[in-house]
Amino acid sequence: MTLYKGEKQYHIKKMKKSKTRIYIKKEISSNLLIYIKDKQHHFLKNVLRVQINDTIRIFDGVTGEWLSKVLSVNRDSIVLRVIEKIKSMAQVPDIWLIFAPIKQHRMNIAIQKATELGATKAIPCLTEYTDIKSVNINNLQLNAIEAAEQSERLDIPKIEKPIQLQSLLNSWPEDRYLVYCDEKFNQEKSIVESLLPLKNNNKKWAVLVGPEGGFSDSEKELITKSKNVLAVSLGNRLLRSDTAITVALFCIQELVGQ
Repeated sequence: MTLYKGEKQYHIKKMKKSKTRIYIKKEISSNLLIYIKDKQHHFLKNVLRVQINDTIRIFDGVTGEWLSKVLSVNRDSIVLRVIEKIKSMAQVPDIWLIFAPIKQHRMNIAIQKATELGATKAIPCLTEYTDIKSVNINNLQLNAIEAAEQSERLDIPKIEKPIQLQSLLNSWPEDRYLVYCDEKFNQEKSIVESLLPLKNNNKKWAVLVGPEGGFSDSEKELITKSKNVLAVSLGNRLLRSDTAITVALFCIQELVGQ
């Protein structure tokens, strides 16, 4: 679409009026009509109180981000028409999060932070000291979507089903480093200093954070003897799992996300 000077200024002003940014679970294309229902409908209609001709930014995790316009606000649905693409998908660092399940509200926060910090996949990992055995995958996926909407992220991390630690390590890919956060690892180097020599060696990473009780001795031996594993320290303090997840992902993202 070609815009002249006056039209461009008007177009920019209209874009700034965009009420919010939401994820659409279907591939988006120009002029597509999208029917917003259920929770997203409630949010747009009753919380944000969108009106006809308001603009909404939408993204699908596949094609990029688009600008849409509200055509109608109905009792059970809101109809959007896609106007144009405003952002294309970009290549991002491939970082997985491997974590032992913790209490639901803190696990939700951990997934939100992992999404904001660029994790492309989150895998719940069951260990000997894991107290929480049941994981609500759908709930965690919804938390990831909400965090992506808020953080201007274009893609959505995938939440995998829980897997036993040994099964995970037995099938570990050859081309991915596993950064093992060991709370009892005695090393003067910080995590950044430990990772720095590997900065240009690999584009695929994963962070492994254990349960509140840590890993058992047999699990530690299994982890350290596995391929592509780098044990790191997160400092002298004993961090809670959700805090450790945030710290480790931030350090890796700062290292490889530039």
